[in-house]
Amino acid sequence: MEEKKFDINSIIGFVLIFGILLYIMYQNSPTPEEIEAQKLEEQEQVEAQKAITEKDEPLVTTSQDFNNTKELDSTQLVAAQNKLGAFAYALSATNTSETVVETDVFKLTFNTMGGHLAEVKLKKFVDYDSVPIYLVKDGNSNFNITFGTSDNRTLNTQDLPFEPTVTKSGDNTVVSMKLKVSESSFLEYRYELKPDDYMIDFSIKSQGLSGVFNTSQAISLDWKQKQLRHAKSISYENRYTRLTYMYEEDRVDKLSQMGDDEETVDDVEWLSYRQHFFSSILVSDDSPFNNVYMSSANLVEDEEVDTSFTKLYVSKMPLAYNGGELNKNLGLYYGPTDAKILKTYEKDLEESIPFGWGIFGWINKALFIPLFSFLSGFLPYGIAIIVMTILVKIMLSFVQYKQFLSQAKMKILKPELDAIRAKHKDNKLKAQQETMALQSKAGASPLSGCLPGLMQIPVFYALFMFFPTAFALRQKKFLWVDDLSSYDSIADLPFNIPFYGDHVALFPILAAIAIFFYMKMTTGQQMATQPTQEGMPDMGKMMKYMIYFSPLLMLVFFNNYASGLSLYYFVSNLISIGIMLVIKNYIIDEEKVLAKIEVNKTKPKKQNKFQKKMAEMMEQAEQQKKAQQKRKK
Repeated sequence: MEEKKFDINSIIGFVLIFGILLYIMYQNSPTPEEIEAQKLEEQEQVEAQKAITEKDEPLVTTSQDFNNTKELDSTQLVAAQNKLGAFAYALSATNTSETVVETDVFKLTFNTMGGHLAEVKLKKFVDYDSVPIYLVKDGNSNFNITFGTSDNRTLNTQDLPFEPTVTKSGDNTVVSMKLKVSESSFLEYRYELKPDDYMIDFSIKSQGLSGVFNTSQAISLDWKQKQLRHAKSISYENRYTRLTYMYEEDRVDKLSQMGDDEETVDDVEWLSYRQHFFSSILVSDDSPFNNVYMSSANLVEDEEVDTSFTKLYVSKMPLAYNGGELNKNLGLYYGPTDAKILKTYEKDLEESIPFGWGIFGWINKALFIPLFSFLSGFLPYGIAIIVMTILVKIMLSFVQYKQFLSQAKMKILKPELDAIRAKHKDNKLKAQQETMALQSKAGASPLSGCLPGLMQIPVFYALFMFFPTAFALRQKKFLWVDDLSSYDSIADLPFNIPFYGDHVALFPILAAIAIFFYMKMTTGQQMATQPTQEGMPDMGKMMKYMIYFSPLLMLVFFNNYASGLSLYYFVSNLISIGIMLVIKNYIIDEEKVLAKIEVNKTKPKKQNKFQKKMAEMMEQAEQQKKAQQKRKK
């Protein structure tokens, strides 16, 4: 009974103690006023710590800090100044988000957020699908300046609102985009547009910002652009899409044609973002850019998936302060990659076009470009190609004559050469020695036919570079071809064949057939006269393979190339066949050639140093062989 009483007393004691604790806690709990005071104290401590942090690290702002571009009251302005510094004044800029200006050649849309071009539309051109050509559109291009301020902030102009004004200066249109810190202090982008001109005079200038800029911090002009597709074949267009730049006054270089690449270069005069037939070019009109970083990234890995962009170009170039202010004069070219237009600016911008290196480029600039420009001035473009082909083949007809003459001589000498090889069938060295002696006396060296042929290589390669880059051929029709600068599709395939494509082009087929018959006629004669030397490759067998391999290469490789180029090779080989038949049947008389060979044989033949040295070496080899045979016996 007492044990039960103890348990009840214990429970009552615990309850009383718990109640007393609750009462004490209630009495000591803070009042609502005390709680609010504590919150204010904690907030002050956070703000103090934040001020210390901001003192040590620059504040980086974004476009979200400037998304309110309406009139601010005094309280809002103070809050913005605390957050954004001197550039809080820019929040009072106009509500207009875009400014549109048109000239004879393009329609430009300027974005007030960032002050640069949001769209560049070329009014005189359309793409393969009749859609207007845009070089800048839908955010594919960023052009901005990153700079530091004296209150330890890092700002980027693409996040800042500019105030636009459009005025006239004579016939020119002037677009001024100002990033203001006051009515008299600002950073200005000034664009001056001239009638019927693709070059925009562009300047970056500041006024009254020498105390706002942090001149000890690097300032950088950044230009990034993804190149928009304009052609029917994106892979073919991408092959001629390339970042090109001029540096050290007259030197021109390029980043990788197909792969990713990057360079850092000094003394850059201009840099071109070329998209095959259209270019975006930045020109330094005063002093060259130094320490320019450039990169190019290929965006076409699979042409069935990557269908909108070809390459991504990025350039970063430091700007220099002058007395704490900015003052840089530039030029912005948005237009066709046309040598005639680019040459008018007298800045060597036409060097951004890949005419070919060395002698190949010289042939194009000195001969084929002026010739084609002259012919296309009064002839349809397809006919101009044919006429130019005829003129080139006539100019090189002496080469074919030399080749056929050499083949005729070798054909006439073949019985004697076969007799020499039969006579010395056990002594290959002696046979070779007498063969060379006979060819030398008759004036029928095999090299006499090869060397003239080498003269055609520079012309061949120059024209290979000319047709794909000839802007004048773009969207010009001829027969069934809609565009001489692109492939001539006569049938679309429901599948893609590797290296060939998803279409059938007719001109490469015609060119391949012409090449086959030309090689069959010429190489067949060479095979008949070409002796096989022991230890040497079977040239006759190799020539036989080439008869079939060359047309196949033409058929596959040129299926995606400019139809103007295939038209040239088709006509060129037809003319070559005609010239060959004329030379063979009407110019070269084998009886006269034989008579001349017989006369040459009777004349003493004076050997040059090389021939004499070769004869001595062969004689020494013959003596060594005889000595070895004697020792064996």
